[in-house]
Amino acid sequence: MSEKIILGIDPGTNIMGYGVLQVKDNKPKVLALGVIDLRKYGDHYLKLGRIFERVNGIIAEYLPDEMAIEAPFFGKNVQSMLKLGRAQGVAMAAAIHRQVPITEYAPLKIKMAITGNGNACKEQVADMLRRMLHIPQEDIGKWLDATDALGAAYCHYMQMNRPQTEKKYSSWKDFANKNSSRIKGQ
Repeated sequence: MSEKIILGIDPGTNIMGYGVLQVKDNKPKVLALGVIDLRKYGDHYLKLGRIFERVNGIIAEYLPDEMAIEAPFFGKNVQSMLKLGRAQGVAMAAAIHRQVPITEYAPLKIKMAITGNGNACKEQVADMLRRMLHIPQEDIGKWLDATDALGAAYCHYMQMNRPQTEKKYSSWKDFANKNSSRIKGQ
């Protein structure tokens, strides 16, 4: 496939980020970057309905081939985690409704793919994406949730381009045993 469009989603219950990445001839380009502002909705169920409507609308507008979504991290507040999981689930349901395949990525994996550091802050992720994708500073905006979503899409793009190896290893020890001739000192 010479062209692919990836929708990235950073789930949130107050601000949900989205980023749309076009990959043409293996070159990524930002098509859209924004947030779904849910703060004006007091009722959690109204927020969920709005998430479904907006994600469905974004899918209708950009026709992504795939969705990359950030997996929720484990927090101490169970109620917050439950609400965040619902928001993520509704965004995923919109993609399923439109028959868009979904891949979930842990925040650490996204940060590693973008910055090389799994503990990078949102600002570092945004700055690296701005540099790699040539995004003007003024287009970054004040909501880093949008660049987090774009980070999920970019991480998915990076995973698409990973070379597939024939050999599968269950551990470093398994690798060492199967590749003893390649290891120095053997």
